[in-house]
Amino acid sequence: MKNKRILVVLGGTSGERKVSLDSGKACVKALKKIGYKKISTFDPKKKSYSSIDKDKIDIIFNALHGKNGEDGVAQTYFECLRIPYTHSGVISSYKAMNKIISKEIFKKNKIRSPRYFVFNKNNFKKTRLLKLINKKKISFPIVVKPVNEGSSLGVNICKNISTLTKVTKSLFKKYLELIYEPFVAGQEIQVAVINGASIGAIELKPKRKFYDYEAKYNSKAATKHLIPVDLEKKNLNKVMNIALKAHNLIGCKGVTRSDFKFYKGKFYLLEINTQPGMTKLSLVPEIAAHVGMNFIQLIEWILRDASVKR
Repeated sequence: MKNKRILVVLGGTSGERKVSLDSGKACVKALKKIGYKKISTFDPKKKSYSSIDKDKIDIIFNALHGKNGEDGVAQTYFECLRIPYTHSGVISSYKAMNKIISKEIFKKNKIRSPRYFVFNKNNFKKTRLLKLINKKKISFPIVVKPVNEGSSLGVNICKNISTLTKVTKSLFKKYLELIYEPFVAGQEIQVAVINGASIGAIELKPKRKFYDYEAKYNSKAATKHLIPVDLEKKNLNKVMNIALKAHNLIGCKGVTRSDFKFYKGKFYLLEINTQPGMTKLSLVPEIAAHVGMNFIQLIEWILRDASVKR
């Protein structure tokens, strides 16, 4: 196995490029520590996937995050190349990244998620927005976010219709579709699934308004990470079971992280992430370490799990 030729795909073109570069570099460093000698990197922002020589690569370690890396696009290239790759496959990646599809899957399978409605850029009118808010019985504050973005990019919490309208118009300059849902207060709980099992959870206490991009990736944001989480054992088991159920329903492979809110005795699943970060502030490595799997072991497990037809 140590003679395998590994290609770490990192960077990319999404808004999470910097995080992906950090994740990729950390993975390269870990793979070298394990003893792999033939490691190269590939940045799809700088080269075309068609330039990958499948005869010179044995395994692809996918360290991309966000659009074109976490939504089935990169995975489609990997499948066409027939090179074993890490994390989830084409369809499951697409389902997880698209919040409408994933929320409908949750809903049909009795997994609680905030109710929502969607607006397309071409159909937007303030009067229609007000009508849908009333129809769906959604009260302020309201969360508005892109349908297929990650790392809380584009997420806004709006306290009134004036702010919501202004934010909507601003987001429509960049995104075609937006999703609206009520803000859910309560504890921020994240669960890691590895090797077909929920291995643990972490609680986050951001000092910022919510767990946004800065809170996730800037150490100066001073977000508190709590393990063990402040939950009764029955509730911890419950949220871990929901995370595993969501992982399986979407058809995910390898490692995932599910994001929850716990409010008034109920768990709300916000989303599932198929390409969790591998930076020094990332949550899955922290959860894994708490249950005895260090970063080196985590990266080696992810690599060994690689395959095609995922």
